Amino acid sequence: MSKPTFTLRPATTADSETLFNLILALAEYEKLTHLVEATPHKIEAALFGATPHAEAVLVEVDADVDGNRKAVGFALFFHNFSTFLARPGLYLEDLYVDPAWRGHGLGKALLKHLAALALERGCGRFEWSVLDWNQPSIDFYRAMGADVLPDWRICRVTGAALDRLGAK
Repeated sequence: MSKPTFTLRPATTADSETLFNLILALAEYEKLTHLVEATPHKIEAALFGATPHAEAVLVEVDADVDGNRKAVGFALFFHNFSTFLARPGLYLEDLYVDPAWRGHGLGKALLKHLAALALERGCGRFEWSVLDWNQPSIDFYRAMGADVLPDWRICRVTGAALDRLGAK
């Protein structure tokens, strides 16, 4: 199987619907569609509005003989901060490549791109989470040099619990 020609590029406001469709595909893969509240409009506001909260990179491949390109994956990320390092970090919220395009180096290219971006921006860390049942992704990340930290657990407060905790 030949390696496809692909391009990585920052997402723009015109890509909001494309990102939404890729997010839905990711949610289906992770069996989490019941949690999706995103819409193309919400994505546009959150990523490209007056105060962008995250960034995204799309991976596109040649989709037809006319050279039109099709987005088959994305990485959505934002900056966090390490108090111990006193430096920003880059946090990868989601990485997804359409199953038909896996095994062609697209996910690896996205990770390498973000790692280079983290270095360029002076980040001391590049981090992300992975579901404990997703062994193919765990193996992939380890092969890329990532440590899967066994001692850390994600804490999350959402919905009514967030309302209660944040009530004044």
